Amino acid sequence: MDKLTPLQERLQIQNTGLLTRALTHRSYLNEHPEETEDNERLEFLGDAVLDFVVGDYLFHRFPEMDEGELTSLRAALVRAQTLAAFAREWDLGQYLRLGVGEAEQGGRERVPTLCATFEAVIGAVYLDRGLAQVRQLVEPMIEPALDRIMRQALHKDAKSEFQVWAQARFNVTPRYRVVATAGPDHAKEFTVQVLIGEKVWGQGVGRSKQAAAQMAAREALERVRVLGE
Repeated sequence: MDKLTPLQERLQIQNTGLLTRALTHRSYLNEHPEETEDNERLEFLGDAVLDFVVGDYLFHRFPEMDEGELTSLRAALVRAQTLAAFAREWDLGQYLRLGVGEAEQGGRERVPTLCATFEAVIGAVYLDRGLAQVRQLVEPMIEPALDRIMRQALHKDAKSEFQVWAQARFNVTPRYRVVATAGPDHAKEFTVQVLIGEKVWGQGVGRSKQAAAQMAAREALERVRVLGE
């Protein structure tokens, strides 16, 4: 367990077994039948805790903002790409317990896996140290992410914005297609392209087809801005 010491000290978590479980991917259990628990229940709990902590932070940070805008900002802060970036800040990939096949397929860098692991670790911190420690760890990460989200308008509905532009420019509605699916059933990763006619304007990756489509639309809008279309 010495390998976990730097992470354990960063998180100030006392229950090593709980942290180990949070870092245990389902694929690890397939190759180690003596192990009985993966991190999926902790992921479920951590997801709920993060929703609350981020929502509470935004509620007090923006007292004049309406419910719709707060919901959009929270969604952007807890989306897979943001949480995967948080996981990388903590170097969670290097601590993950993965099956050999999953590791060889790049599981330590896969966005859905990193996102799920971050949520599981938050669940473990909450059970071991409580909500105050979760806040202490998460809130310093929120503001820089929030600044980037608002500067890049990542909380906006990119699909709707790109559709308005496409209809005004070409009098057509963009279409979306799934071009790749990766990962196990519990952590799928979709790659989606957005097209006008047969021309690809953007491509995105996400834990759901909808999230991937939003990322594709954002890339398309960035292309529009760069090209001055």
